[in-house]
Amino acid sequence: MKNIDIIAACTDMGVHVNGSNLAPEILINNINIQNKNKIKNIKKILKNNNYKKELEKNNLKKNLIAVNEFNSKLYNSVIDTINKNNFPLTLGGDHSIAIASTLASIKKYENLGIIWFDAHGDFNTFETTNSGNIHGLPFAALTNYEKNNLTKFHTGNYFNPKNSVLVGASDIDIPYELQNLKKAGVTIFTAEDIRKKGPDNIYQKAFEIASHGTNGIHISYDIDVIDPSISPGVSIPTQNGINLEDAYSFIYYIIKNKDLIKSLDLVEFNPSTDIDKKTEKIASHILNELIEKL
Repeated sequence: MKNIDIIAACTDMGVHVNGSNLAPEILINNINIQNKNKIKNIKKILKNNNYKKELEKNNLKKNLIAVNEFNSKLYNSVIDTINKNNFPLTLGGDHSIAIASTLASIKKYENLGIIWFDAHGDFNTFETTNSGNIHGLPFAALTNYEKNNLTKFHTGNYFNPKNSVLVGASDIDIPYELQNLKKAGVTIFTAEDIRKKGPDNIYQKAFEIASHGTNGIHISYDIDVIDPSISPGVSIPTQNGINLEDAYSFIYYIIKNKDLIKSLDLVEFNPSTDIDKKTEKIASHILNELIEKL
């Protein structure tokens, strides 16, 4: 059983939609009593409210200073957890927080694979982004494909795209983000691949690719991978997402490969857009399963 630190990354500065900064505290409050006894520490990193959130669509580097300041703090917090031989389970917040959580992990373990479980590619650069939302850039940043401005706090290796897998994609920006992913060499398994070939087939391949020749795996689980008809409480809902059974099946594969898992994110739940707490219940179930069985 892993000694788990919950790290609450309470920010929504990476996306123009407000509310995902509220998610970590809600999820922490929903941890089962028996699971709370398994948590070593709960840390909270709060966004700096002195920054007024930029919403101008034409600004393609929106909230860059605020995101970098937040991620620098989060990076150091995750490193502290790992140095104490505890397992970092980081709760977002928007997906920009994964720049810090992933790079902190690979700083310690030096050679990691990554599975990015997400409806979106998150592989834009500042040159290819349409929105300027930084939560659309983290996967490119942590593989050192987006080399500008987002990782200056990091000293260490980056993730090798050959061991990086995007799983569950249903909304990759065409053409540039898709070109970025292919040029970098990231493996892509779409939501349609999961439906056609079955989750067992896709998930097994993803773990094989991410673990091949590495010291372990980082998992970044974005709740918006699930179809919004089932899980509406996200900032950027995307149609044709995976079903709930396949979303929970991925948790089984995490547990099955738990000895390989060095760190994990659960991100993008947004209570402000949720309906009847549907997504809150799903995210809370996922979190409790992970705490209980990791």
